[in-house]
Amino acid sequence: MIENPPLIQIKKSSSRNRPSKEQIDSFKNIPTGFICDAMEGYGALDPIIKPLTIPGKTVNHIAGPALTVSSGAADVLGLAIALSEIQEGDIVLNGVNGWQGTAAVGDRIAGMIVNNGGKGLVTDGPMRDLNGIIETGLDCFCTGLNPNSPYNSGPAKIGFSIDIGGKTVDSGDMIIADTDGVTVIPFHMIDEVINKINRIVEVENDMDKKVSNGLKISQSALDLINSDKVIYVD
Repeated sequence: MIENPPLIQIKKSSSRNRPSKEQIDSFKNIPTGFICDAMEGYGALDPIIKPLTIPGKTVNHIAGPALTVSSGAADVLGLAIALSEIQEGDIVLNGVNGWQGTAAVGDRIAGMIVNNGGKGLVTDGPMRDLNGIIETGLDCFCTGLNPNSPYNSGPAKIGFSIDIGGKTVDSGDMIIADTDGVTVIPFHMIDEVINKINRIVEVENDMDKKVSNGLKISQSALDLINSDKVIYVD
């Protein structure tokens, strides 16, 4: 028989990583696709986690440090307590073990995330209270909507590693999210990705310009077609 865990465990902020303002600013308006390019093609959470669809509202690009919350299935106590740990610009990552049977968060907590300086919310569960969430202005990424009510009983962990969307995420990892989904840069890779981004932006912008000017096929594709690696068969 196991003992009951503490109701709430919080990793001290002094023990959590946090990127610098300069590092955070490096990802301003950088598309998630470019982030994935810089991470050998794989930086995104499972696409089941997508922008919360709000009629008439454009999905914003957001970038900031993760504040991780492991709430567990059908429970919201961890999020309620995590409000006390939010720093300006944080993106709250709320893990519910992929539970879809109840909402992972509603409009009141969304509003308090904003009131505490949070920039966004990412969860592997659904949300509820859409009209109220619209009023908060919080940028949310989730699996959809479900009005069923979660409990408020715990246990929960705040600031520790969580498994969400097929990745393990730590507080202080960089989160970049936009219309295409949510990407995660582990804290120890932030500078490495920053160093790659400028070149990726340059290449992508150059290719976009060529396509706008009428490019029909890339030179690399033409070179391959004209090589001995491609054959035509009757």
